[in-house]
Amino acid sequence: MNLPFSPRHAAAVALTAALSLLLAACFVTPGKFDAALDLRKSGAFSYSYTGEIFVLGLSDLMDMASKADATYVPSPCYSEENIEKERTCTKDELEADKANWDSNQQAGAEKRKQDNESMKVMLGGLDPADPKAAEELAARLRRQAGFKTVAYKGNGLYEVDFALTGHLTHDFAFPTIEKMQQITPFFVLNRRADGSVRLDSPALQAQEGMGGMPFGNVAQMAAAERSKASPEEAKKIPEFPQVDGRFVLTTDGEILANNTDEGAKADPTGKRLEWKITPRDKVGPMALIGLGK
Repeated sequence: MNLPFSPRHAAAVALTAALSLLLAACFVTPGKFDAALDLRKSGAFSYSYTGEIFVLGLSDLMDMASKADATYVPSPCYSEENIEKERTCTKDELEADKANWDSNQQAGAEKRKQDNESMKVMLGGLDPADPKAAEELAARLRRQAGFKTVAYKGNGLYEVDFALTGHLTHDFAFPTIEKMQQITPFFVLNRRADGSVRLDSPALQAQEGMGGMPFGNVAQMAAAERSKASPEEAKKIPEFPQVDGRFVLTTDGEILANNTDEGAKADPTGKRLEWKITPRDKVGPMALIGLGK
């Protein structure tokens, strides 16, 4: 009998399944970064982010599965008496196996076409299959206030230097990108009617079905599959950035709540909260700061 599934595609299938979860939850994520927020009782704030931003839709993961299945290799056949003993396949079995592969290739091509169209919408009209798309996105970021430098490093990874100051009379979120409305922000500030401000980190929260940080899990999964694969197959599995960050909040306001390990510390400008963020964390930074009305 023929095996219904070939082990050589295990990594592609596992990562493609994880990709589907990510596309539904979070397709722009941080990599290595240092971020800081200074928040004054007056409502004045300064925010900075230096480090990596990863755009999943522009990464090699989008076409990894198609590359893994690009060349037909017959599935093995096994003895009915001993399913671990490989035997020569019959002509009919080979023909059926090839027909099944052709059918899967056609279905896969249609699925990739649909995924590409969906990703174009998520990317604000940019075609992920267009080699110029990554630089076009970089140009969008450079036009936005706060982005001092934006450099594309390949495989969906951008190195950015962002800094913005202002008065917090309204909510603030980072990052936002022109024409891309479905981004889950890394950090959000919500101003409450009582004058307090809540800091949250939506993109750094555990996602249902992922068991941990949204992108960290897939990066670790890719690394694990790469370590088990043959050298040839390992080359087909892209490398992805893992979340590795630090967030520092300084304020002269009242710290009403926070989820740091060590709590508030004294700072020349008031008090200081600091978070170290890794793929193992399931909850990102959270704080509630009382400023006054």
